[in-house]
Amino acid sequence: MSKINLNPWQYLIISFLILILFGTIILQLPFVTHTNKITTIDACFTATSAICVTGLTTVSTSGFNLFGQLSLLLLMQLGAIGIMTLTSSFLIAFRGKLSLKHKISFSKLQENYEIKDANSILKSILKITFITEFIGFIFLTFGFLLEGLPIKSALYQGFFHSISAFCNAGFSTYDTSIVNLNPLIKFTISFLIIIGSLGYFVIYELMEKHKHHRKLSFHSKIVITTTIILVLGGTLLLLLFENGNMNFTDSFFQSVTTRTAGFNSVDLTKLNYASIFLILLLMFIGASPGSTGGGIKTTTFFVIIISIFSILKGRTKVVIYNRTISIKQIIKAFATSFIYFGIIVLGVILLLQESKFSLQETLFEVISAMGTVGLSLGITPNLDTYGKIIIIALMFIGRLGPASLALATMRKEKQLKIKYPEGNIY
Repeated sequence: MSKINLNPWQYLIISFLILILFGTIILQLPFVTHTNKITTIDACFTATSAICVTGLTTVSTSGFNLFGQLSLLLLMQLGAIGIMTLTSSFLIAFRGKLSLKHKISFSKLQENYEIKDANSILKSILKITFITEFIGFIFLTFGFLLEGLPIKSALYQGFFHSISAFCNAGFSTYDTSIVNLNPLIKFTISFLIIIGSLGYFVIYELMEKHKHHRKLSFHSKIVITTTIILVLGGTLLLLLFENGNMNFTDSFFQSVTTRTAGFNSVDLTKLNYASIFLILLLMFIGASPGSTGGGIKTTTFFVIIISIFSILKGRTKVVIYNRTISIKQIIKAFATSFIYFGIIVLGVILLLQESKFSLQETLFEVISAMGTVGLSLGITPNLDTYGKIIIIALMFIGRLGPASLALATMRKEKQLKIKYPEGNIY
């Protein structure tokens, strides 16, 4: 019997498919109940949404009993950390070290990690996750106490929303998400989302910088710069577009959560067209590589914008922070965005074919699913089986990333051995 050789991306895809199947089965077990009967397609939709840390739901999260909600938290946590990362972390815990094969696999999945750093970074991943979630849990518990909840309920709400926020999942036990909740809850959730969306590599570097006074890498500088610009820019534009109908706290919160998390502190259906369009753009961009969020990624967006400005200025090379961005990375950025955009277009067309929703509602739902964001203009519970299958596929593709699916079909990188003369195109 010949041995099946799978590359790391194929392992990742298969692992996520197995986990979705596992989640679907769990949500249909007798000890998991819901106020409404959950069909198999709804169980699959909810499991996919939790594992892909999206937050779109066809059934209310509040309708699940305690076992159901805890099952969702488990699926969110596993999906956010990632199957490969989680497996590698437990390998370290039980065996004390990674084999060279696992180091190489992990380094390929997380392109910014060097092989020699895999052990130390993997050991930090679970620490970062659980310490951040614990701190968020403390602040959120106080926030829910301020809402007048009993101590037991406040502890549970703090626990649930802390994990959901850091994982950028967007699931809430409140049917209206966090609308009308106090600023402490909103700002705590916002910062948990930001930390979760930076990517483990950036968080690890920030920790190392604090301990050993090291300089940040080129990658981390780009991620932090782009994140700050998008958060502040989104906040100011939402304040401007809503013209007094949204306060600073909600504008900041929506600017943060729109790119990846899916919580909402305002009724999105009451926003004007300019605000909706801005939200679509932010959902398309998404979070950073190696993070719990989706989208084309902040680094991809940064490379595209910088490249366009360089072309307009007549420069032959793209230079930022005294570093040259290679042609290979520029092509990869444009290719990723184009594939991402193409899948969105296909998803919109397929969903419009069989649904009675408007173009705006459909486009918003599709981009939200692909960006693993979880925001909706209210059509998710009204999707038929056909629509649910499309959104499930989009959430799955969006979580893994179009590039991962493309790379999964590759055995090895192919390089042309023959160089051809350049051709001019007008």
